[in-house]
Amino acid sequence: MANPNTSEAIETLAAEIGENIYIDVAKWHLYLQDAHLHTPLAERVYPLLTEDNLSEDQVVQILQSIPVKLGGGKREVPLVDLLPMQCQVNLLDLLEEFQRKM
Repeated sequence: MANPNTSEAIETLAAEIGENIYIDVAKWHLYLQDAHLHTPLAERVYPLLTEDNLSEDQVVQILQSIPVKLGGGKREVPLVDLLPMQCQVNLLDLLEEFQRKM
């Protein structure tokens, strides 16, 4: 069983990501919470924060590894391709701030 403190921290991080980071599709902003992508992303980036290994390259690598299904699963696109550059910058800022508060 996962450590309750770890689970709570991941949930808190997921909430922050879900409310502040969005994908852009045809100029529509779909927040990661609404797309149900906030928790998988938080689970993957959290170890970077606890191991003090946060870097832009690591985060981009994680974003590239998360597939987003489009058209009922007919096509998959990496999450990184759907995030505007400003959202990537905001995500890094959010992660750095979260890490500082840990």
